[in-house]
Amino acid sequence: MNSTGTERLLNVVDVEATCWPGSPPPGAVGEIIEIGLTVVDLATAERIGRHRILVRPARSEVSDFCTELTGLTQDQVDGGVPFGEACRLLAAEHRAGSRPWASWGDYDRHQFTRQCGATRTPYPFGRHHTNAKAVFTGVYGLRKRPGMAQALAITGLPLEGRHHRGEDDAWNIAALVLHLAARDGWPAQ
Repeated sequence: MNSTGTERLLNVVDVEATCWPGSPPPGAVGEIIEIGLTVVDLATAERIGRHRILVRPARSEVSDFCTELTGLTQDQVDGGVPFGEACRLLAAEHRAGSRPWASWGDYDRHQFTRQCGATRTPYPFGRHHTNAKAVFTGVYGLRKRPGMAQALAITGLPLEGRHHRGEDDAWNIAALVLHLAARDGWPAQ
């Protein structure tokens, strides 16, 4: 650990994106509408920050299906910031470029990569990403990678808040990260 202690901090990220029960409507694409971020202090085994950034989609709208799944409405995300501004906030306020980060699976990382490329927005994260779902699967010796809610049930941890809400899912994934760290299963950053 360096003298500032920053290596002990981990950003746990979960995004929600526009979605539909089938294919997107013509011209629409899946876009991030919420970024949930929980800061984990691995040294003290605590969740020390809980954040939410609402993002205004530019090329799609929130469908009824998406609202039912996430609880987010078009009116809510219309009050959000543009995607580029959300990425700047991640870098400036949450040290996303230098702090290691984790997500449940690779969807979130890939969604940022796709959307940054499509909008010519600088990718806000550094290279140190951990797929928490893969770590969990390995620690528990499972054949299939479980969803976050299933992993919480396996560990006996409660699902706090609303599933498929970025802020709440990041908080719950952070609890799983701390659970894995307590079992000496979380990789060194």
